[in-house]
Amino acid sequence: MSLRTLAEASDLIRRRAISPVVLVRECLDVIARLNPSLNAFITVTEESALAEAEQAEAEIQSGRWRGPLHGIPIGLKDLIDTAGVRSTAASAQFRERLPTEDADVVKKLKSAGAVLIGKQNLHEFAYGGSSLISHFGPVRNPINPEFITGGSSGGSAAAVATGMCYGAIGTDTAGSIREPAALCGVVGLKPSYGLVSTQGIIPLSASLDHAGPITRTVEDAAILLEAIAETPANYSKGLTEGVAGFVVGIPRKYFFEDLDSQVAAAVELAIQQIKKLGCDIREIQLPVNPDRTLQSAES
Repeated sequence: MSLRTLAEASDLIRRRAISPVVLVRECLDVIARLNPSLNAFITVTEESALAEAEQAEAEIQSGRWRGPLHGIPIGLKDLIDTAGVRSTAASAQFRERLPTEDADVVKKLKSAGAVLIGKQNLHEFAYGGSSLISHFGPVRNPINPEFITGGSSGGSAAAVATGMCYGAIGTDTAGSIREPAALCGVVGLKPSYGLVSTQGIIPLSASLDHAGPITRTVEDAAILLEAIAETPANYSKGLTEGVAGFVVGIPRKYFFEDLDSQVAAAVELAIQQIKKLGCDIREIQLPVNPDRTLQSAES
């Protein structure tokens, strides 16, 4: 499947070669066609998304382009508060919950001119890694509907992978952005702690929760991160700087035991590619009994 990237769509919008309204209608068409089987969205905000796209088009036509997210359809994991739009955390307990204020990341996306196209399904309360447990039904993997999407941001990863939106904001406490991104063949980034505000996001573990981008390319992830980060930075610039000299640790014990042969082959290929980029690959040894080692250190 060949899909436009966020960066490509942004360039077309900036050059006025395509309308944000057209982009939104394309995404809505994909949602209408695929969401009944994949169940990636809990709520689709069609009416407000089209209104936001029309506003973006008018602003851009008058020379007020806000940046690379202006007019771009973006989805939100449905534990991120949106004023006046239900935010359920995929739970029956919150099935009709209507926040009165946007989460900080939503405010930043709106300021950047992004079009919010809907709220995406997840593992209930983000407490799981399959996205099968949801009051609104399981999320299905677009590669094979018999497979899981991973979790907890499963709906966001499935939506991005199929072109239902150009990017999404997920949350990650113990892999909940990275795992579904990997299982659906897209890019997921867990930012460093505090880089992206979690204010207004239903917590799983307040000291471990992170919010971050899910996109189709690394470049797109950098663009989305620039918009939602608390400390502005040009993350896209880093894409051209290379990684020569970086040290990459490979903990084979535990993580490489009993691996599926196809997964093992793919991981080994990735390690070789990283090495070709100039990284220093080092195998690291984890303690046989981490608890015993910790106890020894404390004593």
